[in-house]
Amino acid sequence: LVTVHEFGHFWVARKLGVKVLRFSVGFGKPLWQRRFGADDTELVVASIPLGGYVKMLDEREGEVAEAERHRAFNRQPLSTRVSVVAAGPLFNFLFAILAYWVMYVSGVPGLRPVVGEVIPSSYAAQAGFRAGDEMLAVADTPTPSWEAAVLALLDAGLSDQASFRVSVRDESGREREVSVALDESGRLLEKGGLLENFGIRPWRPTYPAVIDRLVEDGPGARAGMQAGDRVVSADGNGIDDWSDWVEYVRARPGERIQVEVERGGMPRLLELVPDAVQDKGETVGRIGAYVQLPDDDQHATMRVVVRYGPLEALPVALAKTWEMSVLTLRTLWKMVTGRASVENLSGPISIAQYAGQSAVIGLAAFLGFLAIVSVSLGVLNLLPIPILDGGHLMYYAFELVKGSPVSESAQLLGQRIGIVILLMLMTLAFYNDLTRLFG
Repeated sequence: LVTVHEFGHFWVARKLGVKVLRFSVGFGKPLWQRRFGADDTELVVASIPLGGYVKMLDEREGEVAEAERHRAFNRQPLSTRVSVVAAGPLFNFLFAILAYWVMYVSGVPGLRPVVGEVIPSSYAAQAGFRAGDEMLAVADTPTPSWEAAVLALLDAGLSDQASFRVSVRDESGREREVSVALDESGRLLEKGGLLENFGIRPWRPTYPAVIDRLVEDGPGARAGMQAGDRVVSADGNGIDDWSDWVEYVRARPGERIQVEVERGGMPRLLELVPDAVQDKGETVGRIGAYVQLPDDDQHATMRVVVRYGPLEALPVALAKTWEMSVLTLRTLWKMVTGRASVENLSGPISIAQYAGQSAVIGLAAFLGFLAIVSVSLGVLNLLPIPILDGGHLMYYAFELVKGSPVSESAQLLGQRIGIVILLMLMTLAFYNDLTRLFG
């Protein structure tokens, strides 16, 4: 995604006659490099994959031959410099539009936003939500799936309105509206899941604790479990369904569990020790077993697929990119004003984890993840922070007003300030990543 951003600078610079000396993917020592094109531009893949850059011919960075001065970036008219700088974020937004378009054309699978549990004394409980309610719209925004519902709730929570209305349909099919009142505490945007902070937990099907298959050489397989085993009890505690079994195992990483299973109508006693694994900064137990889904899968009636035709998907992708851009800006503003937790910031470690998880889920989830990160890159780079694209555009705005470029001393001072701000943000993001990873 950084390469997409830098390619925007590179492509527009070349189209407008600016000479590009180097296109680097990553920073630091080159791992691979090659020259190409009439300008002998150097393409580099560097050792530190946390960014990239495009180096253009510029008299401020070295001597330029008389014959090539007209191609130096600093000699270009203001319109050309603005176009080259703005092209990076623009390409990120274009990539997001393309990703959303492919996502909606191929179809976005999801689950209907049906409430499974309402947390007492929460926003949802005070509003009158009940278990079994299906959210139809949040503040007039349709919510056909949980993904749409979460984004709509986030949008409503980021607004300055003290309340918003939610249309719901209960288990009997009757529709009603509930009014959600938000206080000044900002609890909705605190650390943790948005739904948990709001006060609802999604509906989940109940499955018998019957094992479908096991991970080879996982704790379950090593303990002698087999496909078709039904878990009856653990350490003498009855196991009613698969959720009970999962929660029991997750709460006991590295501990011995005496398990009674039913196999072929006969009870058997097994002893297993769940592996200790990290999950969102928490150490949990895992045995490498998958649930056996009955033929009358309860998910079937809850599944939805949001899909559009190629022409219909384009305006939807445009609207989605705009919506995510606005949400990103509003979330950043809430963090600055203290209304949202800065612990929601993520760095490259979390991004890598989420990328892997979304890729496992499927194409639509992965494309949606890439689009969100690309939008974030575009928005963040447009912030008026010196050293970022937005900082350069801010200088060009001053130049347009005063009729001459901002002095080099002022730009140097701004660059130092920008570096400090970026280092602080990167340190906070890395800290959040490590806290999630190691608890």
